[in-house]
Amino acid sequence: MASTAISYEPGSAPLNKKWTFSAWIKRSNLGTDQTIFEGRQNGSNLSRIVFRGGSATNQDSLQLYSENSGTTNVQLQTAKKFRDVNGWYHIVVTVDSTLSTEADRAKIYVNGVQETSFLTSNYPAQDYSGWWTGIGPNVTQVIGSDTVSGSEKFSGSMSHIHYTIGYAYQASTFGSTDTTTGEWKINTSPSVTYGATGFFILKDGNSLTDQSGNSKNFTLGAGTLTKTEDCPSNVFCTMTMGGAAGSYQLSNGNLTCSGNSNNSWKYAFVGQVGANAGKYYWEAKITSCNSHNITGVIRSDKVWTDATLYSGGGWNGLQSSTSAGGLGIYSQTNASMGNALYIGGTSVSLTTNDIIMYALDLDNKKMWVGKNGVWADDGNSGNTGNPSTGAYPLWGTGEFTTGAHYLPASSIYYTNAHTYNFGNGYFGTTAVSSAGTNASGIGIFEYDVPTGYTALSTKGLNL
Repeated sequence: MASTAISYEPGSAPLNKKWTFSAWIKRSNLGTDQTIFEGRQNGSNLSRIVFRGGSATNQDSLQLYSENSGTTNVQLQTAKKFRDVNGWYHIVVTVDSTLSTEADRAKIYVNGVQETSFLTSNYPAQDYSGWWTGIGPNVTQVIGSDTVSGSEKFSGSMSHIHYTIGYAYQASTFGSTDTTTGEWKINTSPSVTYGATGFFILKDGNSLTDQSGNSKNFTLGAGTLTKTEDCPSNVFCTMTMGGAAGSYQLSNGNLTCSGNSNNSWKYAFVGQVGANAGKYYWEAKITSCNSHNITGVIRSDKVWTDATLYSGGGWNGLQSSTSAGGLGIYSQTNASMGNALYIGGTSVSLTTNDIIMYALDLDNKKMWVGKNGVWADDGNSGNTGNPSTGAYPLWGTGEFTTGAHYLPASSIYYTNAHTYNFGNGYFGTTAVSSAGTNASGIGIFEYDVPTGYTALSTKGLNL
């Protein structure tokens, strides 16, 4: 939902003392004001739920705020910071200002646990019915921004957004603890009463049609609303910075990795989901290739070792040696750093719009790489790689460390960029052109997933 805002205008609605907001949220960028949900009549009458930016003390805390006629009446700002950009948060705000105990009138839950430590804790007065989110005449409800055209856009994904008016529910209505894993899991069909202007949107997709029965359908006000396979019940891999100097960029849900123009090998990105066993498939599309793009895998214990990242060509996801911990391909035809690709017995380079395929077999310690639907060979056109049969891997047991965890990884030079598809079915905001076959049923990819392989996701890890 980066730079995206959706909205609904309920018209005149009665002020109320009870309401509940529940949403599953996955963050991308951090450190800036990012509005989750806001109801605003004007700059003096509004309320919102927001991840805070600003000072280091405030950054990435969660805030409930309500202002009436320019006066702040409610402000709960958590001491806890929310900086996980791979997992999903379940956020529930429940309000009942009729209660006698001050701290019971407004509650914030994250993943089923009530937040009790706050940087600021101004609770609503008893029977307060002021400018709560989305209540009152001439109020626009906005999800993903402070206003439709505002600057405080949320960066990330949202799913299963519920809003009830006149009813205060606890987090346990919308989720529960898995008895096997101990993790908080989604209740996809909670039993709730939504009230006259309540709604339920973004259920199992990017539909803005209200599922509550109230027909309070939202409209897209700004940006692009992209459907993703990544969801609270199946978390797919995303990328993060693996430790490097210089500037860099992550975008499109932290799946697009970009450098800048300072002409330096200083962009190291690593995946946030890895494994030490199993067979996994993913893809990356080159979106800009001025000279060099390096992609592959790296051992998890080597990611933060600067000497490994910078010295002797040991770039993240590149160096073909067990000491450096990385295995990768180089976008140019020479193989001085990592392995070049051979297709049909000929060394090939990577260029803009090429799609790289990866098949990582950690059960047998092998890895294959391909380009645009064809697996690489060993330089002999008759020896084409085949992950399904185990034939002609680009790397074998000698380059892997037994028992080690491996993560997708890449290094980027100059203004190059590439975007990963770990199974979401998109390269950036562009859907795959024609989905390949996938026997595991987990994830959507451009090309056929090799037999026995699956997506690098929580469900894939647990097959």
